[in-house]
Amino acid sequence: MTLFQRVPFRLKTVDDLLAEAAHIGVALPFSDDFSVFRRPKTIGSITLDNRFAVNPMEGFDADNNGAPTERSIRRYDRFAAGGASLIWFEATAVVPEGRSNARQFWLHEKNVSQYAELLARTRRVAKEQCGHDILAVVQLTHSGRYSKPDGQAAPVIAQHSGALDPVTGVTPETPLIADDALDRLQDDYLRVAKLAAQAGFDGADIKSCHGYLLNELLGSHTRSGKYGGSFENRTRFLRTVVARVREELPQWIVTSRLNVYDAVKQPWGFCSMPEDYRRWDLTEAKRLVAELVKLGVPLLNATIGNPYFNPHYNRPYELPVRGATAYDEHPLIGVSRFCEIASEMQQTFPDLPMITGGCAWLRRFIPYVAAGLIKDRKLAFFGLGREAFAYPDSVRDILTCGEMNPRKVCTTCSGCTELMRRHQPTGCVIRDREFYTL
Repeated sequence: MTLFQRVPFRLKTVDDLLAEAAHIGVALPFSDDFSVFRRPKTIGSITLDNRFAVNPMEGFDADNNGAPTERSIRRYDRFAAGGASLIWFEATAVVPEGRSNARQFWLHEKNVSQYAELLARTRRVAKEQCGHDILAVVQLTHSGRYSKPDGQAAPVIAQHSGALDPVTGVTPETPLIADDALDRLQDDYLRVAKLAAQAGFDGADIKSCHGYLLNELLGSHTRSGKYGGSFENRTRFLRTVVARVREELPQWIVTSRLNVYDAVKQPWGFCSMPEDYRRWDLTEAKRLVAELVKLGVPLLNATIGNPYFNPHYNRPYELPVRGATAYDEHPLIGVSRFCEIASEMQQTFPDLPMITGGCAWLRRFIPYVAAGLIKDRKLAFFGLGREAFAYPDSVRDILTCGEMNPRKVCTTCSGCTELMRRHQPTGCVIRDREFYTL
C-alpha cells in the first residue's frame, strides 16, 4: 500500500491543514486575509477586479466542425457567472490533425462566427451576473504525440523519448515532424490567432505545456536541425510564433501557458535535473520567459508536469484514473511543489503577472493558500481548473461569503480525467452528474 493510499482527505479545519503540512514537512503559503483577492490588476487595457482565473479546461464537446455546442455554451455560462475576472478558454486546435479528440475545439474560417457568439455571450453573462468585464484568452494548441483527431492515435512527435515513447505507443518507426512542417505550422498559429482576434478574444495563449507539441520542442535535446538541441533552437518555435503574432496584432495580448518544469527524465525533458528528474532547475525557463517579456508578453500561466505521464505533479489528487498506479507521495507535497515553483518564477519576474493552479486537492482550503500566494506577491492570479468544473461559482462564494462550501468542492476523484480518456464530454461526475456520468 502506498503512502498516497494511506492518507485520504480528512482535513476538517484550517488548523488540520497546517498541522498536516507540518507533519509531512512541507511549507504552504497561507493567509486568512481574503481582501487581497479584490486588488484590481490591469492586463493590457483591461483592469480586472479580482485575482481569480478559470484555467483552460477542455470539455470535448465541440461539434464535428470544431465549433461550440449547447453543452459548451452551458459550461462557459457557468464559468462566466462564477465570478472569476479572467477566463482562459480551453485548448483550441489550430489544425485538424492537431486535435487530441474528435470533439476538441478547432477554430477556423468556417466557424469563427460561432466562437464570436460564444465569447459575446460569455462576456454578457459575466457582466449581468457579476457586474464586471472579463479578460478572455483563448489557448491555441497542437496536441503533438497526443493527437487523436479521429479517436485513434495519430502522434506527431518532435523527438523520440525514452521516457514517453513506451507509455504513449510511439514506435521507433514513428517519424519526427520535419522542420519545414514546423515552419508551415507557424503560419497556422498566426492565421488562427487572427481569427481569434476577429472573434473578439483579448489575446491568445500559444500553448507550450503538458507534453503537447510545443512543450515537447522545448525539451527536444536529442533532435537535430533548427528546432532541436540548443536552447536557441528548442525555443525557436515558441519565440517566433509569439513575435509574429505580436507584429501582426500589436495591440493584442499574446501569452503562453508554459511548462516551466516537465519532471521528465533527461535528455527528454525541460528544466529537469540531469541526475534526478524529480528535481528542477528553472534556469532555462527563466531565460525563456525573459525572452518572451522582451517580445511583449504581458502575462504568463506557469504550470508543470504531464497529465498523461506524471499527473500527481500536474494535479495532485485523491484518486487516480482507473487502472493507473497510485503514487507514493502525499498530495500536499505536490501542492507545495507547484506553489514553490510558480512562486520562484513570479519572484524572478515581479512585473510579469503570473497565474498558476494545481491546488484542487485542498478543497475548501484553497483560498487560504491562494491568499498567501497573492498577499506575499508570490503570484498575481490564482487559477481554478478542476474546481471550475465541479464548483463554477466558487469565486463568487469566496468573494461574497468568505468561504467555499465543502459540499460543492472538487474531490479530485479524477472522474473528469476518466471522461477525457474515454473521449466523452468532460465535466464533474460528482457535482454535475446530471450531465456527466462514467
